Amino acid sequence: MLTAEQINSIHRLHWAEHWSVRKIARHLHLARRTISQYLVTPERSAARRQRASKLDPFKSTIAEWLEQDPNASAVVVAQRLGPLGFTGGLSILKDYLHAVRAQTAAKRAYVRMEPGPGERFEIDWGHFGALLYQGHARKLYAFCLVECHSRKLFVEFTHSQSFETFVRCHIHAFQSMTGIARELWFDNLATVVAEHDATWCGFIPAFWPSLANTVSCLALATCGRPGKKEKSRERWDIYGRTSGRCAPLPI
Repeated sequence: MLTAEQINSIHRLHWAEHWSVRKIARHLHLARRTISQYLVTPERSAARRQRASKLDPFKSTIAEWLEQDPNASAVVVAQRLGPLGFTGGLSILKDYLHAVRAQTAAKRAYVRMEPGPGERFEIDWGHFGALLYQGHARKLYAFCLVECHSRKLFVEFTHSQSFETFVRCHIHAFQSMTGIARELWFDNLATVVAEHDATWCGFIPAFWPSLANTVSCLALATCGRPGKKEKSRERWDIYGRTSGRCAPLPI
């Protein structure tokens, strides 16, 4: 491996001074092949030697044990490997088990959802910092509604996330879109969701009646797998399915 100073010298002499590879090799006492290689790839990494692991003789045995007990801990495996002659530490065993389980773990399947024209609106709040009015800061929010087929977007900026503002923004969005989709999808918004647990969700009673003059909705709730802790609140979706008399959005 050459030092950074040697690599810089090679490139300076070749590209700035227009020296030939032969001349640079004689000047720096390096092989011409080395000069050519560093002109093509200045950053070269040293080749790593594959060292034998203390676990290599026991990997087939560990695989058999994992078939019998996929959740066996590194401590248990180490205790069982001891009488067989394993002298390695616990950390190398933990790293190996983690790598094996990552390769054999079942991958989650996802279904791509492609709503048709006028089938669904998705609605959420966006946060855009604050604006100053005579030295007083007021938070700025954006009501966002997107038609999921065409990705047409409606945005209305407000200084409030109150229930009244939320309803008013809906009406403005429906007027701008010249119609209402068959489904309205919401994130876990405080202006929509009153309470929920792992299998049930209740929405604010006043929400849907407040839009009765515009849409007729039935609220339904879905959520992620019960017991899934990661961002469980963000995985809740509340959507209203409109009745047949509500015209879909014309596309």
